[in-house]
Amino acid sequence: MRDTVQVALEHGLAIGAHPGYQDHEGFGRRETGVAAADVAALVRDQTGALMQVAASLGGLVGHVKLHGALYHRAHRDRSVAEAAAGAVATLDPALIVVGMDGSALMQACREQGLAFAREAFADRAYARDCQLVPRAQPGSVLTAEAAARQVVRMVHHGVVESIDGVVVPIDFDTVCVHSDTPDAVELAQSIRLALAEAGVTVGSMNPVSLR
Repeated sequence: MRDTVQVALEHGLAIGAHPGYQDHEGFGRRETGVAAADVAALVRDQTGALMQVAASLGGLVGHVKLHGALYHRAHRDRSVAEAAAGAVATLDPALIVVGMDGSALMQACREQGLAFAREAFADRAYARDCQLVPRAQPGSVLTAEAAARQVVRMVHHGVVESIDGVVVPIDFDTVCVHSDTPDAVELAQSIRLALAEAGVTVGSMNPVSLR
């Protein structure tokens, strides 16, 4: 955490927490089924730990995004969404929560007065219901070129093409690139260049505009 925060501060980057299940072997991408109260505790503990580290280095945590299986569970499970949102609000009501548009988490955050940033995914294929295609399915992870095209289309036209060729609308405020996607750095650079060439300016999330 210290190393990551230090690098972020050196480059003027926003710092965000990414709390998830205590599942190191599964990288937090396996559903563990823990109770909502335990979800609140892990979000509070993991985010709080990063906030302490950031503060010790003169930084500030500005946003929270749930990780992996917990992210997807909070999308559909109202009790888990409320627990996660409540934990964030307890830590700092100024924190921005990142999640998918129309999710249970978005509703819970807005009910608790938290700013919510709707997220789109650059490097993942979408199904026609605007959910992510499971990683086990061929074609679920996009190449740098395909990811750049997808992001530019989402920004300019507000749509994404599903893996089976259906064009569906999408609303979002921020874009995710997974750090464990192969060649993630090159992929992010390709997206940034494609956005610049398309006349799109990339900036920090504004909590006022997200409420």
